[in-house]
Amino acid sequence: MAEGTVNQSEKMVHPAVKPLTELLGTWKGDGEGFFPTISSFNYSEELQFSHSPNKPVIAYSSKTWNMKSGQPMHSESGYWRPKPDGTIEVVIAQSTGLVEVQKGTYDVNEGVVKLKSELVGNASKVKEITRVFKLENGELSYVVEMATNLTALQPHLKALLKKL
Repeated sequence: MAEGTVNQSEKMVHPAVKPLTELLGTWKGDGEGFFPTISSFNYSEELQFSHSPNKPVIAYSSKTWNMKSGQPMHSESGYWRPKPDGTIEVVIAQSTGLVEVQKGTYDVNEGVVKLKSELVGNASKVKEITRVFKLENGELSYVVEMATNLTALQPHLKALLKKL
């Protein structure tokens, strides 16, 4: 691109979303799940972050499938609303009917987004969920921790994804 010109898609990104533009796109990789009350499992995943021009929000979706059989396992979608002060609000609806309202922070220099549930709705057992996303060396990793009415907050999912 010639010096002094601006990519048209960059011009259309809302200022609130600009710090997280590196997330935008489709990511694919593998993960593993574990928790004291279930058998451990492996999965493949596709995450998508998209942005409507000039809106201060990022649309988020995730779908997972069994690595061996290819059968669908879980899906969720929602919205991320980054604020100029480094805070972020997130809403997620899971295919299980569970909904999350999360608040957190993002640090562009560290490449980290940290989220903690303010509300977990339509869940009889899940009491708290945290999510930490990290961008490093062109890869996106995350760890999801969960607490239930029987267990303290502890790791439940982790994955490593590459941008397509």
